[in-house]
Amino acid sequence: MLCYYPAHFVFDHESAAWQITFRDFPLQQAACYKREDIELEAQESLLTAIAIEMEENRQVPPPSTLQAEEIAIHLPVLVKLKLELHNLMLNTATPKATLARQMGFNGAQIDRLLDIAYASKVEALEQALFLLGYEVHTSVSAIRRQ
Repeated sequence: MLCYYPAHFVFDHESAAWQITFRDFPLQQAACYKREDIELEAQESLLTAIAIEMEENRQVPPPSTLQAEEIAIHLPVLVKLKLELHNLMLNTATPKATLARQMGFNGAQIDRLLDIAYASKVEALEQALFLLGYEVHTSVSAIRRQ
């Protein structure tokens, strides 16, 4: 389960800012004025791009393979689980109401479960994914520094 998306950044002399772009979300762009803020700004922009795709009821694309000139932007595990649940609900044509009924939730609880800004419980996401026929596997690995 890849928990990062690639981003590219370049310094734009005209605006005196670092411009950040994403291959997986070509319409999403970000900018910052300090080199040390690039990763934080990129992560915030990435989360916005994912939230937009989910709100528009579109599939969230999987992360592309990192290329040499790109940086890996970390995706929090809860966000990864939420976007996987979102994509699987679209793939299986599972309405929110059906999943809510199966989980004993109301509509607002399912909306929060899919809201990437809401701190859902991992167990609830695991249960929702299980009800769709999927299970969650995790792993921990050393960080590759760039």
